[in-house]
Amino acid sequence: MKIFIDTAELTEIKEAYSWGIVDGVTTNPSLIKKAVDARDEIHLEEYIEEILRTVDGPVSLEVIGLRAEEMIEEGVFLYERFNPVNDNVVVKIPINTRTKDGQSKKYDGLKAIKKLSSAGIPVNTTLIMKPEQALLAAKAGAAYVSPFAGRIDDYIRSNVGLVRGEDYDKGAHHDPSLMDEAIVLAKRPFEDGLFGETLEEIYSDERLKDLRSSARDEGIRSGAEAVRSIKNIFDNYDFDTEVLAASMRNSRQVREVAEAGAEVATLPFTVIEEMLGHYKTEKGILAFSEDVVPEYKGIFEG
Repeated sequence: MKIFIDTAELTEIKEAYSWGIVDGVTTNPSLIKKAVDARDEIHLEEYIEEILRTVDGPVSLEVIGLRAEEMIEEGVFLYERFNPVNDNVVVKIPINTRTKDGQSKKYDGLKAIKKLSSAGIPVNTTLIMKPEQALLAAKAGAAYVSPFAGRIDDYIRSNVGLVRGEDYDKGAHHDPSLMDEAIVLAKRPFEDGLFGETLEEIYSDERLKDLRSSARDEGIRSGAEAVRSIKNIFDNYDFDTEVLAASMRNSRQVREVAEAGAEVATLPFTVIEEMLGHYKTEKGILAFSEDVVPEYKGIFEG
């Protein structure tokens, strides 16, 4: 699996790239704002150019327009302006948009993907929240689709009343098996015949249906499961589109999307660091260091 780093912070990109494990970069307006706000003075175009030169792999730059014609124009501009720097620009297009006046533009994302990809500009379709969206993006010609695994997890947890920051931290792993266990416990009244006594009554009970569906998003139990579903669909029909797992919150989630077969995962710097750490590894290296005998140390000192 390829690893992209999800940041516009140049120091993080350079540091992670020096480890030999970074294959690309994903940015978005929020990440660029965070990087820019951390500096008193910055020439943004030169800053983006330096990011492109740092990594010998795809770098996603996102449009800001919300209508098809705007996204197409901006996508062409980003590609023509920055791709000559290192021939590695990918244009990020949202799967659908909504204007500030609340008007939905559901199809504009697809129109932009089709137009840009037909012109030879690689597109990373962002804000994918369900497999059906990924299928349409692939049909339109996207080079990558980015399912937001962490946000999918957040949405599922919110469906059952959990609040991020109160009931769980942003980096906490979502375990759908625990959710299923909670549903089993919540179903105990069935044993007392409160919701029906026959299998048919239980199966058709609307309260039970609501209970089941609340722990899923259209049948999807987690962000990692959404990634697996998308990968299965693409394999079924031999799409060239790569699954780029995004909105990754912790190292266990990275492992799950790798097991699901995602071609790429884009990771915040902190998640990459978390992947490296383990208590027993740190304890073991301390023990090894303490056990070095003078004679063995002398080998390296000549």
